[in-house]
Amino acid sequence: MAGQRALLLAGFLLPGFLLSEAAKILTLSLVGECLRKNQIGGSHHLLLDQVSQILQDHGHNVTMLHQRGNSFISDFKEKEKSYQVISWFPPEDYNKELKENFDFFMEEALGDRFTFGNFLSFMELLGLQCSHFLRRKDIMDTLKNENFDLVIVENFDYCPFLVAEKLGKPFVSILSSSFGAIDIGLPNPLSYVPVFHSFLSDHMDFWGRVKNFLMFFDFSIRQWQIQSTYDNTIKEHFPEGSRPVLCHLLKKAELWFVNSDFALEFARPLLPNTVYVGGLMVRPVKAVPQEFENFINKFGDSGFILVAMGSMVSNFQVDLLREMNSAFARLSQGVIWKYKPSHWPKDIRLSSNVKIVNWLPQNDLLAHPRIRLFVTHGGMNSIMEAIQHGVPVVGIPLFGDQPENLNHVEAKKFGVSIQLKQIKAETLALKMKQVIEDKRYKAAAVAASIIRRSHPLTPAQRLVGWIDHILQTGGAAHLKVHGLQQPWHEQYLLDVFLFLLVVTLGTLWLCGKLLGMVVRWLCGVRKLKKA
Repeated sequence: MAGQRALLLAGFLLPGFLLSEAAKILTLSLVGECLRKNQIGGSHHLLLDQVSQILQDHGHNVTMLHQRGNSFISDFKEKEKSYQVISWFPPEDYNKELKENFDFFMEEALGDRFTFGNFLSFMELLGLQCSHFLRRKDIMDTLKNENFDLVIVENFDYCPFLVAEKLGKPFVSILSSSFGAIDIGLPNPLSYVPVFHSFLSDHMDFWGRVKNFLMFFDFSIRQWQIQSTYDNTIKEHFPEGSRPVLCHLLKKAELWFVNSDFALEFARPLLPNTVYVGGLMVRPVKAVPQEFENFINKFGDSGFILVAMGSMVSNFQVDLLREMNSAFARLSQGVIWKYKPSHWPKDIRLSSNVKIVNWLPQNDLLAHPRIRLFVTHGGMNSIMEAIQHGVPVVGIPLFGDQPENLNHVEAKKFGVSIQLKQIKAETLALKMKQVIEDKRYKAAAVAASIIRRSHPLTPAQRLVGWIDHILQTGGAAHLKVHGLQQPWHEQYLLDVFLFLLVVTLGTLWLCGKLLGMVVRWLCGVRKLKKA
């Protein structure tokens, strides 16, 4: 077994050694600071930062292009990069409009009033942001002059795809959200592949398949509506006759790296250029700071619960904080909660078993032997870390792909989820006790961890190995199925069915005509004999 793994590892890493020189790679992070700092796009940017760092560490020359803007969180600090960064600043009036829209978006989402219309409005602003960037001839000329070998884009919005197309360079895409969030051209058997936000599993009864079939059309319409928010940008920056169609552009990617793992995802058909790299953000475990260790030791074998909901949790309503604090007070475990002490309401007395902190080492705490539960908003990076360390989950989804991620958690039986509007102290406490005390949740979490850890290659090795492979072979044409270039009626054999139907009906019609002629002839013969 060890020998097989060594051969497999060599097969993935050898192409990197065969390259004559380091490749020039551009990574595109066009999510603004205001979004990253409030975690709408924070996990997306952090993932692309990690990808850039990994590729730089493996000998490539990486440049990241990302947007900067007004700082809406004063204590945010950008860490130093070992790769090159090119920044751009959108107009101030746009930043103001984006912040207003973002604040409204967050208020609606955290008030459990999130609608698809809110999301479309937000995407329209991102389309406008894309136009602002593509007008920056100075930056675009700089990128063209760099003559990059490869572009790596992230799917938070569609602008990176348009920039890669404008540069005329091959690109690789990273799917950082839930697997079915966008259509990347994979086979999609609706009998066992649930549509995004259908909240079904791969085990569907009859009515589940009916629901999944109908939701496929709703999903397709919504995809078209989202992509149409970039129509004006495409018309402005691409000449008529060579304007890209976004749904086709997605399928043009050389590779799709998926930030997930079969430990979480349902088994489904994949194409050769689709690679799971879930767990890229998981880092080597370090000892937790003594401050946290002292708190954990107070609760002995009861252990502790980790609560991390992202930086936007500061905007939670006071009533919700009161219910959560009351729920934690009913538990015997200690609770380490990532929440700014300066934002804590003065009229709520913090429970004695709760410690709130500005920052915590999430990965290290999840690896601690006394952790009993992880309470999370259900972001993909957090779910991957929980799986890595075999920690059961109680999820409180807010928006985006988080409900879908937690639906998978429930289907895999290593956690439960609870909606914002359902959070009452008693209900939340019961959910947490249920997951802690029922050992089946822990067992399922450990089983998922074994699946995740037992790959012969780490996520970073798969990422680097496949990037080096397509650089050495001049692209991934050998990995792309011809079906992605076929029109939909050919993919689904509708032209074949129509042809066979016409032939069948034509044959039946001809047989009927011939039979009629024979019958009339026989009748004529009988009449002659009688005469």
